[in-house]
Amino acid sequence: MYGYAGRLLEVDLSRNRISIRELAPEFARKHIGGIGFNAAVLYEELPAGIDPLSEDNMLVFGVGTMVGTPFPTAARTEVSAKSPMTGQFGTSNSGAFFGTQLKGSGFDALIIKGKAERPVYIYVDNGKAEILDASFLWGKDAWEAIDLLKSKHYGVEVALIGQAGENLVRFASIENGYYDGWGRTGLGAVMGSKRLKAVAVRGTQATKPYDVKGLLEISKECQELIKSSPFYIPFTKYGTMNAAVPYGRFGAMGTYNFSRGPLPDWEERAGRQVVEKYSSRHVACQSCIIACGHWVEVKEGKYSGLKIKDLEITPVASFGANLGLNMDAVIKATELCQRFGIDLVSAGSVIAFAVELLKKGIISREDIGYDLDWGDDEAVFQLLQDIVEKKGIGKILAEGTKRAADHFKGADKYAVHIKGLEIPMIDPRGRWSTWTLGMLTNIRGGDHLRCRNPIENLRYNENKHGYLKERFGFTEKAYDQLDMPADLKARAIDLENDTVDIAVMSRWAEDLINLFNSMGICIRPPVMHKIGPTVLARAYTVLTGMEITAEELMRAAERIWNLMKLFNIREGEEPGEIKFPRRFYEEKAGGEKLDEEKIQNVLEKYYEVRGWEMNTGKPKRETLERLGIYP
Repeated sequence: MYGYAGRLLEVDLSRNRISIRELAPEFARKHIGGIGFNAAVLYEELPAGIDPLSEDNMLVFGVGTMVGTPFPTAARTEVSAKSPMTGQFGTSNSGAFFGTQLKGSGFDALIIKGKAERPVYIYVDNGKAEILDASFLWGKDAWEAIDLLKSKHYGVEVALIGQAGENLVRFASIENGYYDGWGRTGLGAVMGSKRLKAVAVRGTQATKPYDVKGLLEISKECQELIKSSPFYIPFTKYGTMNAAVPYGRFGAMGTYNFSRGPLPDWEERAGRQVVEKYSSRHVACQSCIIACGHWVEVKEGKYSGLKIKDLEITPVASFGANLGLNMDAVIKATELCQRFGIDLVSAGSVIAFAVELLKKGIISREDIGYDLDWGDDEAVFQLLQDIVEKKGIGKILAEGTKRAADHFKGADKYAVHIKGLEIPMIDPRGRWSTWTLGMLTNIRGGDHLRCRNPIENLRYNENKHGYLKERFGFTEKAYDQLDMPADLKARAIDLENDTVDIAVMSRWAEDLINLFNSMGICIRPPVMHKIGPTVLARAYTVLTGMEITAEELMRAAERIWNLMKLFNIREGEEPGEIKFPRRFYEEKAGGEKLDEEKIQNVLEKYYEVRGWEMNTGKPKRETLERLGIYP
């Protein structure tokens, strides 16, 4: 096959067996790659109702289609399984260099089944795979284990777990090298339950495109498109930290377990100037022209000498806003989470939950074993270690906020999650938008990275149109440049009234991000703004030799979203779970209380736009038939 490696690697740890599946062209065309492959494999092959931490669960690494090419930002790999956090579709996306190595080794996906009798790791080297003893790695933190693997196997990229995954902390991450990771939904715990410490991959085989000249031309064209976005320069300079101050000004930065508005000195704590203070150079993933990552050094104080890739909005929000730590401590928190292999969002959230429970008198100092307060970095880090080691109250908190709340009378009121997954930085009480609705409709639970208006304007926050719409805020030229079907664009954006229909845009944004996560390209704003299905259809065609239209690509992306929705419904998802935490409807913090009835009205319109049943959220028969899904 052109463009694809053409094979899927299957490793059965229970049987100590390795096999190879040939990739059928029709399967590839129907599911594209990345999350598309993962969704199809899990929906079709994973038995319903299994325990996520049992050997019956499957873990799938799906490499995006464009990975291994010069297409800008083509570095992304999706990892998926049944989530230990939600009991539904668990999935996470990461870039760096792992996917390039896996595809270069001759595989478009790695499917892991079963459970090893002892700790093992999988070693893949240019088409050959082995299951090897990992006793010398077990118990090591992620950085230590990577050092050992790289000294043993030249030139490998490593996906692995730290002690959190080994100990089955439900929100353990899979680390992607030293500084990146597949963080959300507890996939590290799935890996730990299989006694799989790591996957080490080396691949030097080049991707074979159908039309080399055409691929180089479309790659160059897309580089220029990305560079022409007004979001490009800000992201090359400040990365995701661009959002920190606007969301603080909007009153939409979750603070102290989402119990209050932004910290009064938030701009001093998290403004662009902190990037200039701590960072001297940028870090890029494979094939990226944006380089939004920052190489950070703490030059003074008790964490002096710490060097790391950091200053992403996620740890700054999770540990800086939600827990009140200063920036030095935020950077240290990132290092600890990367070493332990634990999700930054859930870790910060569950500790913030514990702090508030202590302040409300629901738990005591004796329950914790030491004092704990906002801004107390040493106590926060001690509790983080207790969670990783499942020591004392850490054993309860290691189950995640939703399950932990069941242990303490009255605690449920303070548990900030959707479907068992803790919510990241954005507080919808301060800003209602496509992005915030997307936390409700998100397949994986309370998260912000599966739905975002591709041309969201962070200069404005006023909204005169209630819950159904948000302000557009851009020019007619920007409207014309947005790569959407003309009829859909007209429905989604009302230029005359300067508004965006949130339900219509949410469906488009989810499918667009799904397409990006299938093709292995980044969802940073410069990319989402300028790259769309029209140019991606051309890129897919010159890479694979399989002609495809923009409409077919978006239909594939919609098909994948519906497969994941069907998976969730099969695993027991109920309409009543699609709710924000109760405190968002009952307490003001940085904005107004949410109106539950109006949000339900938006959800019902979203279901209508999706072609799902109004009261249940289930895909209608005609929707599934149109997508070629026959459950």
